[in-house]
Amino acid sequence: MQNHLRHFLLLCFPWFSPLSFALPWGQNQQFGDAKNYEGSSNLVDLEYHMGPVLASPMNIYIIWYGRWNPNHQSTIRDFVYSLSSPAPFPSVADWWRTVRLYTDQTGSNITDTIHLSGEFYDSAYSHGTYLTRLTVQSVIQNAVTRGLPLNYNNGLYLVLTSADVGVQDFCRAVCGFHYFTFPKIVGVTVPYAWVGYSGTQCPGMCAYPFAWPKYSGSGSSPPPSSNIMKAPNGDAGADGMISVLAHELAEVSSNPLVNAWYAGDDPTAPTEIADLCMGVYGSGGGGGYVGAVYKDKWGDGFNVNGVKGRRFLVQWVWNPVKNRCFGPNAVD
Repeated sequence: MQNHLRHFLLLCFPWFSPLSFALPWGQNQQFGDAKNYEGSSNLVDLEYHMGPVLASPMNIYIIWYGRWNPNHQSTIRDFVYSLSSPAPFPSVADWWRTVRLYTDQTGSNITDTIHLSGEFYDSAYSHGTYLTRLTVQSVIQNAVTRGLPLNYNNGLYLVLTSADVGVQDFCRAVCGFHYFTFPKIVGVTVPYAWVGYSGTQCPGMCAYPFAWPKYSGSGSSPPPSSNIMKAPNGDAGADGMISVLAHELAEVSSNPLVNAWYAGDDPTAPTEIADLCMGVYGSGGGGGYVGAVYKDKWGDGFNVNGVKGRRFLVQWVWNPVKNRCFGPNAVD
């Protein structure tokens, strides 16, 4: 699950046009002799615990909690559409192929068929402007009693909170999380995820690398704003949400009931397939820099293509075949 983001910014140096790769900024100055890495198989004890994965065609239901900018909603919808739609390589669907490598005990892979099947607009803040983790489930319950389908066969619910909504541990310890609903609250057990819009509350934590963290741990100042990686869809908060959303979708699909794929001995605090690759977006990434990603002529950073000409920056996930973090933009 998404935890502290301990990452720092890169400058982007053009290698070729119209796209280039982002390279680490001030590595020797800021991080001493920090070494590039993309995960180490020697340190990973990722195991399968015999629980289900989301192998059936997936129906996603979005609950827009609060008042949303329509442009931000459009960016997020297009990312969801891109998960199982064709786009130029490397695409979001190509990125999802690594997630699909995970199977259940019958050998069934995580699905490649993903639909945005419904949306609910909770613009009246049915549970106020501050939500606890448990209240997020009540938000789902409110939505399904007011018209959103309750799909307990192959439904996945996304609660997305607007800029003016506070959530327990948001900006302090998490940018998003996933779990499953309790029948006592929702009526059935279904997987869900929450992600918050961080553009005004904590962009340096949850919209990295499109914003500079307030505290780098080294007493350093952020680079000039002209050198900060620009968001490919024009808004650091929305583009930051995309990577967090990708993180949570990968993990809820491979560990929906917290008894499938994770590392560690404590299922209440599992290290999941995206946690293992936190902050890695390209080859050479890790240890505080994103790795080799593309940059267009406007300085927008991205590593995958989506529908309608969209571009996104999403973190890599652990590849169980290669035994390392991997994404379709890998240069090796």
